[in-house]
Amino acid sequence: MSSKQPPDAFRLEDHVGFLLRKAHQRHASLFLEAAACDHALTPTQFAALSKIVELGRVTQNHLGRQVAMDPATIQGVIRRLTVRGLVVRTHDPMDRRTAVLAPTEAAYELIATAVTCARRAHDAALSPLSEGERAMFLTLLRKMG
Repeated sequence: MSSKQPPDAFRLEDHVGFLLRKAHQRHASLFLEAAACDHALTPTQFAALSKIVELGRVTQNHLGRQVAMDPATIQGVIRRLTVRGLVVRTHDPMDRRTAVLAPTEAAYELIATAVTCARRAHDAALSPLSEGERAMFLTLLRKMG
């Protein structure tokens, strides 16, 4: 093994992608811990379901864009939510290829409790930051996204 440093002294620990991944992993862990509220949703399932509840009816394609998931990921998420009886998947009568999603009554009930867990995870993830830092951090993330 060589003891030479890379020519540009690249340090993974200072790289934006590495730091964002670590922050994401911490948040996902906090979310899953907070999800012990018996709702058993992953962060991606929560994102999709909360957006479906917010919109009422939405095409699967549009939902994927709204929650920043690629088609394969959103398809798997919707399949799991459908199996759990949280989402009804139908087809657009004008275009049978278009999947239309709607929340069930169970989805509304679950989201009501899951939002509390999501808020707890959000607050825990941001807890190392001051109020001003939290606002700035969220502003910068929105700008980057």
